[in-house]
Amino acid sequence: MTVNPADGPVYSAVYGSDAMRAIMGERAYLAGMLAFEAALARAQARLGLIPAEAATAITQAADMDRLDLPALAAATRNMGFPTVGLVKQLSALAGPEAGRWTHWGATTQDVLDTALVLQLREAIALFADDLDRLIAALARLARQHRGTVMAGRTHAQQALPITLGYKVALWLDPLITMRERLGEIRPRVLRVQFGGAVGTLASLGAEGPRVASELAQELGLALPAITWHVARDGIAEFGCWCGLLGGALAKPATDVLWLMQSEVAEASEPAAPGKGGSSTMPQKRNPIGCEYVLAQARAAQALIPQLLGAMAHEHERGAGPMQLEHLALGQILLLTHGALATLLPIAEGLEVDVARMRRNLDAGGGLIMAEAVMMGLAPQLGRGVAHDVVHHACDTAIAHGIGLAEALAREPRVAAVLDAPAIARLTDPAGYLGAAQALTDAVLSRRSV
Repeated sequence: MTVNPADGPVYSAVYGSDAMRAIMGERAYLAGMLAFEAALARAQARLGLIPAEAATAITQAADMDRLDLPALAAATRNMGFPTVGLVKQLSALAGPEAGRWTHWGATTQDVLDTALVLQLREAIALFADDLDRLIAALARLARQHRGTVMAGRTHAQQALPITLGYKVALWLDPLITMRERLGEIRPRVLRVQFGGAVGTLASLGAEGPRVASELAQELGLALPAITWHVARDGIAEFGCWCGLLGGALAKPATDVLWLMQSEVAEASEPAAPGKGGSSTMPQKRNPIGCEYVLAQARAAQALIPQLLGAMAHEHERGAGPMQLEHLALGQILLLTHGALATLLPIAEGLEVDVARMRRNLDAGGGLIMAEAVMMGLAPQLGRGVAHDVVHHACDTAIAHGIGLAEALAREPRVAAVLDAPAIARLTDPAGYLGAAQALTDAVLSRRSV
């Protein structure tokens, strides 16, 4: 009965990831709610607020497999949130004596938010591990092809020579930054929520702050200065981080997609039987993985405005924003991790055709070296004159179907200052890479910091 393709038994193979579904799924959410209730009971027992026997019974009863899910669904339909139904079942499972102490001093949003944070802790760990793996794969690729010369392209046309290592470094640098950002936002996201009805912990009197501190320690979460029932910036920041990561993942996916174009064919996704095939054209090898990276990244980004809109709460508890956040956040995380998981094998197994890169460079007859020749002539002729001379030589090469080197040799003003070996040096793509290799090394050094 799924509607979202990412949750269906067939399309879930290409959207999202099973790992993130396990983390952000409803079962994990309910387990997090039970973990909150058990941790709260243990914290309060240590402070002498409830009997230790009650805390033990509540902890033992907080077993996801013991919940009556149909009954919980019915209770949720009635209340709007699963908290009341879950606490009622947990209290019954703990027994009449211990059950009296369940959910002591807490409110629904304390349970829901802390359960969410427990999920987000696992999600952050998953993102961190897979980002590290992607960064390592791209670093290997950049190092391996540090000196592999290829055409750099602007506006979809050949521009100047670069190296494949430099292109990969352009992919790698923002991903390293995204990994750094993930560590930076972690303490702003992984905070306990415990404030009671309006966030003041009034039901616990003077003991409220001590309970909050003990609960945070029990769950291994940070203790915020004040409750964040209506301050959703940490959640929204994580969602926005996903949007940024999606953009960083979309860049290599876009480049590989275009490099796989038949007329270019310089790199491709790793081959596998039937991968990227067509139902009617046997020769096709479509960039299907890149397509799903792009689709998932853009779909996740489209949900971020909804998450930002859910930040506007009225007074001390909003009416409606929680539901907006709930509908958006899980899908953002699922699709973003799906994009990351899809790009990983592409990065680890990218097939590179170095010979085709050289043929594509040569196919332009050396026109890609026009700037290099212009700069080589500028000291003798002046930049403006050099530009005009080389521009004329390019027109000649195109009109007569000859290479740039031959067209330059026919130009009297060029021949007067450059001999054939000098022209050959200026028209060699490997001699006009600028700081491409040094810039690649600089990015690789970021990874080792």
